[in-house]
Amino acid sequence: MKTVLAVSLALATASALFTLPALSADKAAAKSAPQANPDASPIYGVTIPKGYRQWEFVAPALEKEPLNELRTVVGNKIAMDAYKKGKLPFPDGSILVKLAYKYTQSPDFESALVPDHPTTVQVMVKDSKKYAASGGWGYGRFINGKPVDEAQHQTCFACHAARVKDRDYVFTRLAP
Repeated sequence: MKTVLAVSLALATASALFTLPALSADKAAAKSAPQANPDASPIYGVTIPKGYRQWEFVAPALEKEPLNELRTVVGNKIAMDAYKKGKLPFPDGSILVKLAYKYTQSPDFESALVPDHPTTVQVMVKDSKKYAASGGWGYGRFINGKPVDEAQHQTCFACHAARVKDRDYVFTRLAP
């Protein structure tokens, strides 16, 4: 009985010794392999920042045809300090978030337009090294909290570069 127990223990120990390195190698490979974040934008890897709804207000906008949206932009402290000082380019760490909504006539005041259902959350993150190929900005466009496809993200920098390159690729000016 002691012999059977000793042989079983020896086999279990040997088995563990031969399988542990393989498990460790698999774990190491899994840690070193890049993991796709389903909440990050394609191309840029930008996510919706936590707590952005508590950030300072930059400005509103009314987007006419074809989008017909009410939009508002908020900025983190780094971006807001740059706006207030008139500092361009924006420093690394600046983040701007645009919230877009379809709009409808107010049921309480007939000349007022009010937000209806949300359409997108759009994010710009300034990191001049990481996003050097796109003017120092990374972009994210999200619908219902999920990033849109790569084709839509490929249009972000081209649109900003064509229209507002001289303002560090930022459309929204600080509202007075």
